[in-house]
Amino acid sequence: MRKLLNSLYITDESIYLTLDGENIVCRKDNKIQLRLPFSNIEAVYCFGYLGCSPALMGKCAEYGIPITFISPQGRFLASVHGASHGNILLRKAQFEKFANPSALLRQNTVAAKMANTRSVVKRTLKDYPSANDDGSLSHCIELLNQYIENVYATEDVNEILGIEGRGAKAYFDIFDSLILHQKDDFHFAMRTKRPPLDRVNAVLSFLYTVWTNDYASALESVGLDSYMGFYHAVRPGRASLACDLVEESRCIVERFVLTMINLKILNAKDFETQVSGAVFLNTDGRKKLLAKWQEKKRTDIMHPYLKQKIQLGLLPYAQSMLLAKYIRGEIEEYPCYIVK
Repeated sequence: MRKLLNSLYITDESIYLTLDGENIVCRKDNKIQLRLPFSNIEAVYCFGYLGCSPALMGKCAEYGIPITFISPQGRFLASVHGASHGNILLRKAQFEKFANPSALLRQNTVAAKMANTRSVVKRTLKDYPSANDDGSLSHCIELLNQYIENVYATEDVNEILGIEGRGAKAYFDIFDSLILHQKDDFHFAMRTKRPPLDRVNAVLSFLYTVWTNDYASALESVGLDSYMGFYHAVRPGRASLACDLVEESRCIVERFVLTMINLKILNAKDFETQVSGAVFLNTDGRKKLLAKWQEKKRTDIMHPYLKQKIQLGLLPYAQSMLLAKYIRGEIEEYPCYIVK
């Protein structure tokens, strides 16, 4: 199994990245702030607009270290990858298989997503039974159980999309009940994306972007094309396959965000509100969140299919590897990740 290295997150918008031998150098006002060897880095995320030198981009591409450019507000801008790895026959098989994808593949993906969101609700119900005083959490679990059954009753992709939408609505309708502390500063009425209109949505959108790009990098690393998916429509500029795979593990981001709020690690001072009403993490908030996220990625989980412990940060790679095996015909079904 691949070793999990460090992700370098550049949250200071005034940093410019350059190359010095075998090191990544962070410069601010032409002064060196930090120097890191390539041997410790597996990915670079730049949350600013100054970017990095062409020489550094070339070296990162040579070493297979993706550089992802994200706006300070968490919107994906671009990504730089090196040459595609793996056999061209794998990508050919991917395009052929996903030109007419299996209905079961789509059904399993949506069912796994809803089963894992259900686990988030069950976790709160177990730890804080009082959160269910009005019965809303129990009702949400019942709805999700029903929708999981319904998704296997149809092979029509539009109907599956509709069931997924109803499941998401049922879940996010009670998401505010899962926020147990700092209720005056963190409240959730509905999912808002572009732009996020409250602090909870701001954190969710920010980490969804980071996690999805981890999947895109992992897919490329095993030789798959992250832009050719089986569920999300193919669209220029969107890594549709990464969007497909991340669905089954969005619950990890959501559980993490709830923890950050309920343990009061994030607070109102970590956000800024623009004149338009859009809410974003500020520089301190991004630093705090990403530091804790990096810690989270180093925790061990038991992979339900591989039957071995892996670090959470390796989950995108493990799932990408399993999808490649499915495409090559080495396994009959792609095993979605299910939280145990």
